[in-house]
Amino acid sequence: MKCFVTGASGFLGSNLVHELNRRGHKVRALLRPNASLKGLRGCDFEPFEGDVSDREKLLQGLKGCDWCFHVAASYHLWLPDYGPMYAANVDGTRNVLECAAQMSCSRIVYTSTVGCIGLPSPALLPLVPSTENTPVSEAQMRNPYKHSKWLAEQVALEFARKGYPILIVNPSAPVGPRDVKPTPTGGFILDFLRGQMPAYLDTGLNWVHVHDVVEGHILAAEKGRVGQRYILGNADGNWSMQEALRMLSEITGKPAPSMRVPYWLALAAAHLNESLSSLTKKAPKAPVAGVRMARYKMFFDPSKAIRELQLPQTPPRQALSEACDWFLENGYVPQHRR
Repeated sequence: MKCFVTGASGFLGSNLVHELNRRGHKVRALLRPNASLKGLRGCDFEPFEGDVSDREKLLQGLKGCDWCFHVAASYHLWLPDYGPMYAANVDGTRNVLECAAQMSCSRIVYTSTVGCIGLPSPALLPLVPSTENTPVSEAQMRNPYKHSKWLAEQVALEFARKGYPILIVNPSAPVGPRDVKPTPTGGFILDFLRGQMPAYLDTGLNWVHVHDVVEGHILAAEKGRVGQRYILGNADGNWSMQEALRMLSEITGKPAPSMRVPYWLALAAAHLNESLSSLTKKAPKAPVAGVRMARYKMFFDPSKAIRELQLPQTPPRQALSEACDWFLENGYVPQHRR
């Protein structure tokens, strides 16, 4: 197949291009001007300069493509102005999906997020991981990133109801190699490796290997049901932050922080950081939106994707280990530069 990939220079996008290569597919990669190609080293792809805001360029790029993977997104938990993020995530998604359908792509896979899925009820113990059917509403999208992705997912669902060949994938917390920027989950691992994590919040994530996530994208195109959502996570990856830190300690031999920060204190510090950021225009280390998200354990059940797509289930420990290796081998930790 010939595949059009947006966001090809990002963490998920670059790993997706590598996996498409491995499976023998041809790739046309949508790249913004001056995009870093570090994650795409060793890939065979046709670069196509453009942006999700430019419909004419999108139509040109999608010409002759069989599958479209819309991975690009603006992911920020704090910005001085959220307008450009909404434009990229909502209007950009509408542009890509409409253009892909107009150019007769047989499968269009939209990359959403588990942030658009309802969270486990904290009143039920033990927590029951959320599925694609866990109730959720727009009112629960309490930060601009989640809200913009929610609105984009509604666009995708609306187009699917109109007959567009769209499938939606909702990755949980991917980790692994080629996290160039890095993402917030990669940043968590980097802070640990650099010894810059004196304490932690009592939260939890569903950790999944990035290779499983990108394979899930391709499997969705191959065998997914049009109009369906699929959580791309790991059935054994629902770990509290303390469990994740303990595993990182086992992998690296570095001590894990033992001090847990109370939620109220973290939130107060985040508000102070954002007040300073409003003056400096520099992103805060711990934005309010991130702390508020961390109040809940984001545990998810990927059994639908395992059952219908045969989603791989690489052990989360391996995902964390390979992420650490990649950061160390690529000079992200100064004392380990090679």
